[in-house]
Amino acid sequence: MAIEKNDFLFLLIKSLSKSEKRQFKVYAGRLGGNARANFMTLFNLLDKSNEYNESLILRKTTIKKQQLSNTKAHLYKQILVSLRFNPVHHNIRAQIREQFDFAAILYSKGLYKQSLKILEKAKEIALLNSENNLAFEIVEFEKVIESQYITRSMSNRADELTKQAKALSIKNTRSSKLSNLALQLYSLMLKQGYVKNSDDVVFVTNYFKKRLPKYKITELSFKEKLFLYKAYLWYNLIMQDFVNSYKYSQKWVNLFDENPKMKLQNPVFYLKGINYLLESLYLIKHKTKFNEVFKKLEFEIENELIAINENTKSLIFLYYNQNKLNLYFLEGKFSKGLPFVSFLLNEMPKYYTLIDAHHVMVFYYKIASMYFGAGDYKLCIYFLNKIISNRELKMREDLLCFSRILNLVAHYDAGIDFNIEALIVSTYKFLLKMNNLQQVQRKMISFLKNLSKIYPQDLKKAFIELHQELKLLEHHPYEKRAFLYLDIISWLESKIENKSVEQIIQQKAKLLIK
Repeated sequence: MAIEKNDFLFLLIKSLSKSEKRQFKVYAGRLGGNARANFMTLFNLLDKSNEYNESLILRKTTIKKQQLSNTKAHLYKQILVSLRFNPVHHNIRAQIREQFDFAAILYSKGLYKQSLKILEKAKEIALLNSENNLAFEIVEFEKVIESQYITRSMSNRADELTKQAKALSIKNTRSSKLSNLALQLYSLMLKQGYVKNSDDVVFVTNYFKKRLPKYKITELSFKEKLFLYKAYLWYNLIMQDFVNSYKYSQKWVNLFDENPKMKLQNPVFYLKGINYLLESLYLIKHKTKFNEVFKKLEFEIENELIAINENTKSLIFLYYNQNKLNLYFLEGKFSKGLPFVSFLLNEMPKYYTLIDAHHVMVFYYKIASMYFGAGDYKLCIYFLNKIISNRELKMREDLLCFSRILNLVAHYDAGIDFNIEALIVSTYKFLLKMNNLQQVQRKMISFLKNLSKIYPQDLKKAFIELHQELKLLEHHPYEKRAFLYLDIISWLESKIENKSVEQIIQQKAKLLIK
């Protein structure tokens, strides 16, 4: 029978730590019969297996085929229940929900004052931690109790609860609009990349302004400010305004630095903020500030100042290593970065089930770029082909397009020109299909296409002419995005000055912002 590598139950069991497995066995064995129950037999088998194989399960256990689906569902639920009792997963939200459940039990037993007392404390915790959705649920429950029973807790209780419910409703609606806007802009960035022309600018600007709710910054809660900064960050990234991207990613990170407890309660948001701050600094080539923020991230990881769980482990792997690669790029240390690439390639398989395909492809593009900078064009082509041949990648058109452009350049530098004409034609057709054929791409394809017709003694002149043409586009509002993915200017300068790309970029790195 076919192996189901992505079976949800199997992945859940493999995500468990040793202590979580031990806790589950204690939890499941609290009744004597469970140790021999089908779901425990299934757990023990899957825990020892390297892959999910239904045939093996049916052969090694007494579970019948018609029982398997229900047994898996039962085991899945029991594992989740066990994890819920684990102190590691007892965050603020879990604590508030637990108090809410206690209040509901007291309410059902007719102990209304006790229920209200617990709800009041839970509400206070929720408000202190910007958990406004939970606070709203609590207020609604308080209203139910107050409307059904005469508690006489406060003479103006009804007015107070009504005002609280209205204020929280406004905050939650505004927070929802801001988070929706941030998510929609993120989706737009993944699908279309940076703005390509004035029509894109008008569309994105109108899209942003139409969906941005009215607000006063002094009235916003922690979460509202967080979503606001996220929305502005993505808007500015799409618009290629990287200085303002830096501004809003810094505001995002400052928000957590001013509220340190939120780093433990919302570690994912904090890690994302640090990552976008580093990405913005990379895009504006602020090497000194990049180093400073990167060292801060290293320190917080090493000293566990960020809550560590399976989710944050995968994000730390993703963000730390992507920005480590970016640091090598900023400094032009491609050859020095190759041992790190080897280490990264060995580590990546451990995270394939936790990192989406898009981010894996981003890693491959950065790795290909590292090999290109180090002069290993064959390995560069190898990793680019992993992107080009991926038929399931439906987003980040820019990544797909510039992988093909870099592939052409790498083929030329590697001397693999026996099929370069076919590659040029397929690349040109792909860019046309993606509606992504800008002046930079046109000039590059035209140049590579005509290279075979240029006499060797005229090559340097041809490189100089193309360099002059592209330099005029380097700061063009819509053409400059090409240079974010592929430093074609440095490549041309390496040909003109008869130096390696690595040497050229290292020379430039010395002039970056101190």
